[in-house]
Amino acid sequence: MKNPASQGFGHISVMPEEAVEALKIRPEGQYLDGTLGGAGHAAEIARRLGPEGRLYGFDLDADAIAEATERLKDEGDKVRLFRDNFKNAVSVLKEAGVPALDGILLDLGVSSHQIDDPARGFSYMQDAPLDMRMAQDRGKTAADLLQEETEEELTRIFRDYGEERFAKAIAHRIVTQREEAPVATTEELNEIIYATVPKTARKKGSHPSKRVFQALRIAVNEELTGLDESLDEMIGFLAPGGRIAVITFHSLEDRIVKQCFRRNENPCICPPQFPVCTCGRTPAGKQVTRKAIVPSEEEIGNNTRAKSAKLRVFERAGRN
Repeated sequence: MKNPASQGFGHISVMPEEAVEALKIRPEGQYLDGTLGGAGHAAEIARRLGPEGRLYGFDLDADAIAEATERLKDEGDKVRLFRDNFKNAVSVLKEAGVPALDGILLDLGVSSHQIDDPARGFSYMQDAPLDMRMAQDRGKTAADLLQEETEEELTRIFRDYGEERFAKAIAHRIVTQREEAPVATTEELNEIIYATVPKTARKKGSHPSKRVFQALRIAVNEELTGLDESLDEMIGFLAPGGRIAVITFHSLEDRIVKQCFRRNENPCICPPQFPVCTCGRTPAGKQVTRKAIVPSEEEIGNNTRAKSAKLRVFERAGRN
């Protein structure tokens, strides 16, 4: 199967075959693509559904919804799209009368379209306004955050979400700079980071702005806030034997997914010295992937942004 890509939205879906195969699609099943992007994964799921099957697609980005609407228009009643955060999907679908799902796919992180569009302000490689919102008509921009947050909070964001060694120094320089003028563009932020990170550190590893830009994007879109609770809720909304497949792109996301799957497989909270379990908590299911699935060398060669991707899969207990 060719790697599905949206021509208009400009997004290449990562591990499309592995992710969709992991869901074990049944023609009559009910499925959720919680992060539509260019609808590459969604199109492949819909293709495998029969007349009774249903696919529910969620995305905050209006461009993604427009692209998915066009790409999936021939699927008719099999597909229903929602412009909303995947973290709200369970409550939205329950309200819509959906009793349970047979499969859930989440492709976390930012899409290629969002990175490549200079107007979105996601990339440190192009000068643009510091926006970074996945929904451009909702919430505060990255520039707002840099202008309003305290030095302590900016330090926390850069340290916790970007694992940035020089978080405190960068935050201090931003706060000092904004007393003269707001830090409003990607290039202005790049200049601050470049002036703060020591020369020896700039020569090693990736671009010096990469970690700060990642941290800002996560903070602006609240990507990690409530992610573990959302995953627990989604696992609980799976029908017996249903599966959830999650693709992550950095260690913070992957750690949350891995810990959530382990917790749902082994929820016992009894002290280890107890001979038998007395807490009464039973497993919700099992991890299908003991070790994360990663892209092939061929895929990475065709799409370098797939390099850091990891796919983990969990199956709800119940179906033989």
